[in-house]
Amino acid sequence: MKKYTIKRIVTAIFTLLVIVLILFILMKLMPGSPFNDEKLSADQRVQLYAKYGLDQPVVVQFFHYVINLLHGDMGVSYNISKNTPISALVATRLPVSIGIGFAAVMIGAIIGLILGLLAALKHDTIVDTICTIISVIGVSVPSYVFALLLSYSFGFRLGMFPMLYSQAKAFQSSVLPSISLSMFTMASIARFTRSEMLEVMGSEYMLLAESKGLSGRALIFRHALRNALIPIITVLAPLIVDLMTGSLVVEKIFAIPGVGSLLVNAIQSNDYNVVIALSFIYSAMYIIIMLIVDILYGIIDPRIRLAKKGD
Repeated sequence: MKKYTIKRIVTAIFTLLVIVLILFILMKLMPGSPFNDEKLSADQRVQLYAKYGLDQPVVVQFFHYVINLLHGDMGVSYNISKNTPISALVATRLPVSIGIGFAAVMIGAIIGLILGLLAALKHDTIVDTICTIISVIGVSVPSYVFALLLSYSFGFRLGMFPMLYSQAKAFQSSVLPSISLSMFTMASIARFTRSEMLEVMGSEYMLLAESKGLSGRALIFRHALRNALIPIITVLAPLIVDLMTGSLVVEKIFAIPGVGSLLVNAIQSNDYNVVIALSFIYSAMYIIIMLIVDILYGIIDPRIRLAKKGD
């Protein structure tokens, strides 16, 4: 297991370096400039390029960027908040997005798992039908529609929760965005849990376990659910990153100061450093989550790491 984990970590680090290189090249190929102010003269633009090191060869810029990144320095903003360290911009916004996203993941995963288990255990009954309908609605209706409905019902009509995000009432302000973002995750997990549980429960090794006298909770949780978890975790992993990095539309509805709006502003203003930094953070979070999932595969089913060791 130790060698398996080290190999995955080394692969993750190498992947991140490749991603930084690709992002850096793509930003350099983008049309326009971070200094598009019409008031700037040609000489002033030259001075700004020299100040930020943008007049150097791309290879030199890349290596300087990577070295600074290894020291935790992601550069400064060119336009959004001039000369402000990007780490300071992200530090105030990323925790908000991660907090709301994490709550959405937990709500969606727990309720989805329960609905999926109920649907599988009560197959072809009214319970199965209700759970399926809820799952279809959750997948079909966009999160911003749920956000608007929740904001109107529980924010405006009932006044139970704030309609707009407030730092002073961070917990109360996060409830409605978290629930609206969790609906798609809940529906996806419920559907996959149901289908995987039905497939596992009809397999030969489940019939063998049942013939040996296992029944009830032991049969469901030790054998059926454990074998169904691998595809469920595979589905959940990318959803975690999507939710924890924020949803732009939901952030706009509730006026959440998250990273989604920061990224859009950076793209519109050609603030290269901010775009690269946020893209790198997104990629790093995705790779870390997938690394954890990969390790969980080996824990849940040792046959996976043994098979990959044989490769």
